Amino acid sequence: MSLWGTAHAIDDLYQGLVPATVPYFVLERHYSYLAASGLTLAATLGSALPQPAVGLAVDRWRLPHLAAIGVAIAGTGLGLSGVAGPYALVWLCILLSGLGVAMFHPAAGRSAREAAGDSAAAMSIFAAGGSVGFFLAPVLATPALNAWGVGATALFIPPAWLIAFVLLRHHAAGKAKQPHHRAAVQGPDRWRPFAALTGIEVVRSAAFFGINTFIELYWLKYLHASRTLAGTALACFLIGGVAGTLLGGRVADRIGMVRTVQLGGALTVPMLVALRVCPGAIAPLAFATLTGLALNIPFAVLVKLGQDYLPGRPGTAAGVTLGLGVSAGGLMAPVFGLIAERHGPQGVLTALCLVPVAGLILGVLLREPVRSSGP
Repeated sequence: MSLWGTAHAIDDLYQGLVPATVPYFVLERHYSYLAASGLTLAATLGSALPQPAVGLAVDRWRLPHLAAIGVAIAGTGLGLSGVAGPYALVWLCILLSGLGVAMFHPAAGRSAREAAGDSAAAMSIFAAGGSVGFFLAPVLATPALNAWGVGATALFIPPAWLIAFVLLRHHAAGKAKQPHHRAAVQGPDRWRPFAALTGIEVVRSAAFFGINTFIELYWLKYLHASRTLAGTALACFLIGGVAGTLLGGRVADRIGMVRTVQLGGALTVPMLVALRVCPGAIAPLAFATLTGLALNIPFAVLVKLGQDYLPGRPGTAAGVTLGLGVSAGGLMAPVFGLIAERHGPQGVLTALCLVPVAGLILGVLLREPVRSSGP
């Protein structure tokens, strides 16, 4: 689990670097809010749309090298985006990075589930790796981009190639000396609750991408804070996300997966409202952390629950929940960009307060999977 958690962290570092670099494209290259949100859209188109097809391919042929190839492409595309000149070329580099992400998640999600067995807490280690990657993105990017500008994205290419090499060596050594576990939930695939679960993941993703993209600009443009404090706000949100992902797995092992998903949705709405209305530039940092925590409590649980709903298609389930569901929220980026053009980043955060309500409604449609009594 530690290897797959680390690989997930590095892969999602490149997803996190997209919103982390957006303010610098706005400030350095004078992109409009709409053009900047188009970069998030490029990452989403690359990472979200191909993932169901990649998941089907992984379930049919396994494709053990795909995770390593994917993370290498993700890092290379993102790294080249900052040194590319024309906007169209920047957009294409970020699209390529998203395609690499699409290749990584289904293969890695299937292998991680085999290692985790039926433990939501173990699966949360893998899922938390993604949250760690998103957290590290602004922590590492802010000082580098402040010092050298957006061209500093090239510094982030080597980690992708290093973890790709480690994954290939891991496979060559016998894939893991860990036993492969069969799914604890057996029986037919349950597409109806899986569809509701996917809707919840899309709603959660829309809120996540909206906050992730505009929280720094909210601190910079509306609260008139420094770049350092704006970066701190994003870091607080992502630290809360890591904590929420790990906490959610442990809570699910105690009270059940469906209740945990519903709990996260119920907590997200008041935390988002408090983040938006809290005055000053320092006090809202606490609510940025709590919003990240509440929003990510269901993250690992949704991944595991999706694989339990589709016991015969773990790669497809991982591709949808980790890939399509997580990334699809980026499709809302142009809408958020238009809101920001008219009402500023504060308008985006106001609109985001309403988004999690749809997840609460869909959560009523979920049911705990029926567990097999066998091994």
